[in-house]
Amino acid sequence: MLIRKFSTTLGCMLINRDLNKKYMDNYKKDSLTFKGAVALGTGVMIGAGIFTLLGQVAELSGSWFPYIFILGAMISGFSAYSYIKVSNAYPSAGGIAMILMKAYGKTTLTAAASVLMALSMIINESLVARTFGSYTMQLFDITNKDLWIPVLGVALLILAYFINVSGNKVIGKTSQFMAVLKIVGIIVFAIGGLWAAQFTISDILPASIDVNNYSAASYIGAIALSILAYKGFTTITNSGGEITKPHKNVGRSIILSLIICTVVYFLVAISVNSSLTISEIVKAKDYSLAEAARPAFGNYGLYFTVGIAIIATISGVIASIFAVSRMTAMLTDMKLIPHSHLGMSGSIQKHMLIYIVVIAITLTVFFDLSRIASIGAIFYLVMDIIVHWGIFKHLRKEVKANGVILISALLLDLIVLIAFLWIKATTDIFVVIVSAIGIILVFAGEKWFLHWKESE
Repeated sequence: MLIRKFSTTLGCMLINRDLNKKYMDNYKKDSLTFKGAVALGTGVMIGAGIFTLLGQVAELSGSWFPYIFILGAMISGFSAYSYIKVSNAYPSAGGIAMILMKAYGKTTLTAAASVLMALSMIINESLVARTFGSYTMQLFDITNKDLWIPVLGVALLILAYFINVSGNKVIGKTSQFMAVLKIVGIIVFAIGGLWAAQFTISDILPASIDVNNYSAASYIGAIALSILAYKGFTTITNSGGEITKPHKNVGRSIILSLIICTVVYFLVAISVNSSLTISEIVKAKDYSLAEAARPAFGNYGLYFTVGIAIIATISGVIASIFAVSRMTAMLTDMKLIPHSHLGMSGSIQKHMLIYIVVIAITLTVFFDLSRIASIGAIFYLVMDIIVHWGIFKHLRKEVKANGVILISALLLDLIVLIAFLWIKATTDIFVVIVSAIGIILVFAGEKWFLHWKESE
């Protein structure tokens, strides 16, 4: 037993060493600064979170939805602890895949959980792409908006592909520039909205909780979606091998990204809650920030908000594709997922960019925002639970992690996942069925693939 455990550990160490060396050959070490890493994390989170999920969170939690984002941030903080401890010890361009490899070895669980993470990131890209379409269409008086929203989303994904092909320097500079613009713009929107609504400190808490419309499960379901708004911090984990001073800056950039996004989300949520009723927010849930700008600022406010949304969603897609392409390329090198060149030239990472964008385009065309977000949340929470357990069971002493925090993170994820599945089972069973089928196919496919590779 001891010999087998030692051989597995040694094997993982050799794989990690070889893959990190290979990645340093393919991707430039120190090519992402601390600021660039924070820009990537906030780029993914703010791009998807506040513009896409605010209306859906409000639909499940009513006038208390601004505080749901704070609870989501707290739970995400517990989750981030696991990733920070391992990433600080072993920064890698493979990020989450390398964490799972160290915890479970080259197993079906490692491969399947890694694929679920990659899929949740691709789902996030389609979510942001459709959000881009929804906000952009607010500028035009066109009746057939349902057709143009996915068309614009597809156009954004194609644009993001070409920017990613340009390399890290272009991505880093683009992300930093757009991150500053959108954060400043969103804060201006939030403060302006509060001023226009004549907001006072006494208005910060809702008068009461409407227990007739919102159950405990509904509130927890809202938290599940809010967690999805913060999961972009894993983008930093997946780029760990390329960040300057990674043993120090990976953790710092994750923490700073979460803090920035929590403040931005709360300010915006309070502003929207002051400008619109819950029914108005729910009615315009795919473009609620733009709708909130109308009564406060008129058409100029609408144009400003849509402009910020366009910047945020563009940077969000660019950052997400950047991260998931690295992760899936690493999974290919680790021989955890199949790969075919299909006659294309260039590196595996560039091939993965194409595959990722094609999948994201398919989701953008065939799924609406609500279902995309729900499936993404389920995949992410399942993967997150597997990561926490793996670190607690196998890496806790090695990375000097606190077991109580790890178990707390796991239990919080489990409670949120169960409540969210219950809500979807009673309101949209299709989401649960698709998610279950997806998870089963991923595990079954990985088990077959790894068995096939071993028998070669």
